[in-house]
Amino acid sequence: MSVTLLLVPLAVAGAAAIKAASDRGADGVCQVRTRMRDVTLLADALRDTGATVTTADDRMTAVWGEVGATFACDTEGIWGAHFTGADQARAVELVTATDAAYGRRVQQTVLERLRDQAPAAGLRLESETVDDNAGVRLVFEVERT
Repeated sequence: MSVTLLLVPLAVAGAAAIKAASDRGADGVCQVRTRMRDVTLLADALRDTGATVTTADDRMTAVWGEVGATFACDTEGIWGAHFTGADQARAVELVTATDAAYGRRVQQTVLERLRDQAPAAGLRLESETVDDNAGVRLVFEVERT
């Protein structure tokens, strides 16, 4: 018996999943709400987009050249970004790129856990394929005991 898991990269659904409640205030700050929750994955995703990242307490700062963003976590555990040096379109573009990088990071983390935990669950990885959209198909063989 075998088990097949198909992991569709979160980046594919990323743009739709960004809770793009973005608006531009009179102070020139563009605020964008994201679906990202894990601070480590978020920092890594920001770096993947070319940002220089600094963390302090409950805030994270990312800088891409002249564009800066301060990320803070709300009461629901979702990170929001406050951009300076960018118009609304550029802010949403950066969040979309970060969201895609975050999705890839989540996918990598899930794949590592599946590979690591499969033997304890009595599964042996038989094959792994990656499609053109970065979807990963893992086929596990159920080991009989």
